[in-house]
Amino acid sequence: MEPVVIAVDSTGVRVHKAGGWVERRYGKKKRYVKIHLAVDVETKQTLAMIVTTDGTHDSRVFPQLLRKTERHGKVSKAVMDGAFDSSEVYETLEQKGIEAVIKPRRNSRTDTPSESRREAVTQYKRLGHERWTKLRGYGRRWSVETACSTFKRTFGEFCMSKTMTNIEKEMTTKAYIYNTLINL
Repeated sequence: MEPVVIAVDSTGVRVHKAGGWVERRYGKKKRYVKIHLAVDVETKQTLAMIVTTDGTHDSRVFPQLLRKTERHGKVSKAVMDGAFDSSEVYETLEQKGIEAVIKPRRNSRTDTPSESRREAVTQYKRLGHERWTKLRGYGRRWSVETACSTFKRTFGEFCMSKTMTNIEKEMTTKAYIYNTLINL
């Protein structure tokens, strides 16, 4: 089996039937859940998905998402946006021998514990965004953006379930249907 190149991102989904009682009762804005996706850039299939609350940062979920993705085979490269620009993500990828293509954040500094992150930030600043994007293949990240957009346009930007367990089941079912549809 050939190693896969994955693109990783997350998107928010409203909890549709929770109603306005959260706002009325607690004075808080309605919350949403995040779906974190790992997509094969060649086939556009969703290889792994994790559902979390809106307060969970993308980089914290990444190790678990990567483990789920590796059940489908070896990952050779991971393409991600600046939300994953952390030493921990770089170190996780380096330990597994996976090439990291992560857009450094605008304020990224080179005095970081991760050597691979230091090199990536230095290269990005030296080359500039356009040349770096072309050299590293960052444009392949569009596949996960397209998957998120298609997912939301097909199934709506909401879920009908109320409990986290049922929300996870609903989103997993939708991901399975999404994969089936793109393989027709």
